[in-house]
Amino acid sequence: MLTRIAAIALNTYREAVRARLLLGLLALGVATCLYSVVVAAQSLHQELRVVADVGAAALSLYGVVAAVVLGSTSLYRELELKTIFPILSRPIRRWEYLLGKYLGTILTVSVFVGVEAATVFSLLALEAGQSPWKVASVAVALLAVLGAALVRARQARVFLVIPWMLVWVCAFWALAGPAFEERQVVTASAILSVFEIGIVAAVATLFSSFSSPFLTSACTAMVFLIGRSSDTMAHIPKGVFGAGCSAAGRVGAHVIPNLHTYVPARPLLLGETAEPVWRYVATAGGQAVAYSTVLLIVAAFAFTKRDFS
Repeated sequence: MLTRIAAIALNTYREAVRARLLLGLLALGVATCLYSVVVAAQSLHQELRVVADVGAAALSLYGVVAAVVLGSTSLYRELELKTIFPILSRPIRRWEYLLGKYLGTILTVSVFVGVEAATVFSLLALEAGQSPWKVASVAVALLAVLGAALVRARQARVFLVIPWMLVWVCAFWALAGPAFEERQVVTASAILSVFEIGIVAAVATLFSSFSSPFLTSACTAMVFLIGRSSDTMAHIPKGVFGAGCSAAGRVGAHVIPNLHTYVPARPLLLGETAEPVWRYVATAGGQAVAYSTVLLIVAAFAFTKRDFS
């Protein structure tokens, strides 16, 4: 079972990283992170904070957009090209196939977030006073290693990016050591973004199991916007909007995942509140796993009952 799910997940990742739209989103996300330096230059001795905040926002925004795009199109592409039929004719259950597609999406977007996070760490290192030659030398060395590995292992070149990305992130994370507090903000934000992306991708997987890409992307975006506004919906004033609207807001806030949890206030990320930041991250991760599991169970049931004829 695990072998079949892993095979589907890796194949989904291989197809996704070749998509031009995803590569365009990645380039836009990295460009936004680089633009944070321009914004930081206009601040008054708050360069590190601006780079960290803009970078963390870019991680969350472009990661969610990538999850919506992949979750909406990945399964539909298989149906449109009819490649799903020879796959399902083999000894593989439909829920295993759906779970593999979901995990492949998470893997792809995680690499996406990792590359952006490494970019932010490199900028923090430069703003914190690290030698530009040192940062550039590490970047050139790692890129040279990646280039050599891609040349020597052409058959697995797509998958080599995964371990290389981990080394890339860790190297620039270490270089950003002088900016300890801002590095912690970006690190916690990146992890929380992956948890949020897991929920968004599960929502997209649920809708894609029975609807078209347009409806899937529209409904997923709607759920995301409502989830980000969950705290506001739970406190809609009855005297202004009426009792019915207030009650509907409270119900929606309890039914739809509260995605505002994954963009906490800056003091919490800095460890300036009573709750330790990493305990908060672990709790948020547990909630994300629970929400995603429920959504995937419903999606698997819907996909099992779907008629492809």
